[in-house]
Amino acid sequence: MKISQPSDTPVAHSSNAASLAAKSAPAASAQAKNTAAKGPQEAGVAVTVSSLARSIKADGANDLAEVDMAKVSAVKQAISDGTYKVNAGVIADKLLSNAQEMLQRSRV
Repeated sequence: MKISQPSDTPVAHSSNAASLAAKSAPAASAQAKNTAAKGPQEAGVAVTVSSLARSIKADGANDLAEVDMAKVSAVKQAISDGTYKVNAGVIADKLLSNAQEMLQRSRV
């Protein structure tokens, strides 16, 4: 939505919106009671996962990198001690490298 142009959606006045909400409240509470009475078996929609999705999930689980907990705790300790130093040059180099890689992928 652009600020300089009027909105395409109609806006209800606050008094009008309050009366609409009051009118729809009994119907909404009745619908909620019916949904609650159905129980958990009928409340949702059945979903099936394809074999392709299952294989993608399984492949992704195998690609997870192992975490070096000793390094994690050392970094946590350095941060809490106030001795952790950020190397801005390395971060900038990696950021530029990643951006360049993404741009090359989008051109292909």
